[in-house]
Amino acid sequence: MLASSRTALRQAASKQFSVKAGVRTVSAWSNVPQGPPDAILGITEAFKADSNSEKINLGVGAYRDDKGKPFVLPSVRQAEKKIVDSALDKEYAGITGVPAFTKAALQLAYGPNSAPIKEDRVAITQSISGTGALRIGGAFLERFYPGAKSIYIPTPSWANHNAVFKDSGLKVEKYRYYNKDTIGLDFEGMVADIKAMPKGSIVLLHACAHNPTGVDPTEEQWLEIANAVKEGEHFPFFDMAYQGFASGDTDKDAFALRHFIKEGLRPVLAQSFAKNMGLYGERVGAFSVVCESAEEKKRVDSQIKILVRPLYSNPPIHGARIASEILNDPALNKQWLGEVKDMADRIITMRALLKEKLEKLGSKHDWSHITSQIGMFAYTGLKPEQMEVLAKEHSVYATKDGRISVAGITSGNVKRLAKAIYKVTG
Repeated sequence: MLASSRTALRQAASKQFSVKAGVRTVSAWSNVPQGPPDAILGITEAFKADSNSEKINLGVGAYRDDKGKPFVLPSVRQAEKKIVDSALDKEYAGITGVPAFTKAALQLAYGPNSAPIKEDRVAITQSISGTGALRIGGAFLERFYPGAKSIYIPTPSWANHNAVFKDSGLKVEKYRYYNKDTIGLDFEGMVADIKAMPKGSIVLLHACAHNPTGVDPTEEQWLEIANAVKEGEHFPFFDMAYQGFASGDTDKDAFALRHFIKEGLRPVLAQSFAKNMGLYGERVGAFSVVCESAEEKKRVDSQIKILVRPLYSNPPIHGARIASEILNDPALNKQWLGEVKDMADRIITMRALLKEKLEKLGSKHDWSHITSQIGMFAYTGLKPEQMEVLAKEHSVYATKDGRISVAGITSGNVKRLAKAIYKVTG
């Protein structure tokens, strides 16, 4: 009797478990769709799987030395050693970050003699690199900008811009920028589109080294762009991810931002120190707002803190301390500026070499855009099918839109790269 009772209990428990198990098989995430793979990660994976010893990766958006290796700036090494030797604590930074860093970041971007800085009317927060700065900026504009909740970005623009601003609650619109026929700037189309925008529109502008095209307006063209923005009473949002890295001169690369301010415009700015200091994984950036007055700055600052607090509470300190040391120590700053110029010059040299090699091979195409473009990336003008052939037949990996990272070109692989491009373009 006891045995049969135990058997019945076991059967009941088993039945109950099966029912529960059956319920558990229906996952809460069963309807989550498979997202598309990241294009850059896909290139990296394909590159790693390639057994060709002479393979070339031109997809990665990070600086490489002339041996194709990741490069840590000597000034960064020295600043980091100084910080470690100081045995600083690991207490939280304030919500808006490390003050010595943000103050120096302002001066680097706007210039030490900038009127908004002297008048103490620029609100700034440290951010999780440039992406974090853009995200804070998008959220701030969505919440407080009195105009339409749309932002106009160039065609094309950095791939993440669309997602960042969409997730900030802004509607993303486009304006003409790149002319595929000339492989250059569609200046007339850009200005026409800015003039045609609804009054008071938000306009995203790449301050220098446009990503992904490498095509920048000239200083004279920036003057006209500023006039068009001013006439339309539009609101400028500058993304400056490559200050110093484009031309090798931090002041020259900040020309557009500083000119807009001279014209009486009050932009917002996203800064990144990933490229110009090689602090990729440290995620060092800043978001700033040029205000009308010091009193307005206090109110804006209070709302930025309210935005940041539920996002990540406060930013990491190590990378900001490194950047702060470099920006505030006169000797380290001078050394860093020299290193930035060296990196920019290497990329400029690689552009010239690639163009030279293509021309020596007898290519009938005009490759002048390779050297007229600037910064880490270049739009080659190659078509998606040609990029596929480069990867499959020549082990040269880059995005299908023809964008290449010039930082991936070295004096050791430029000849082979030129031959591969020559073969696929004729």
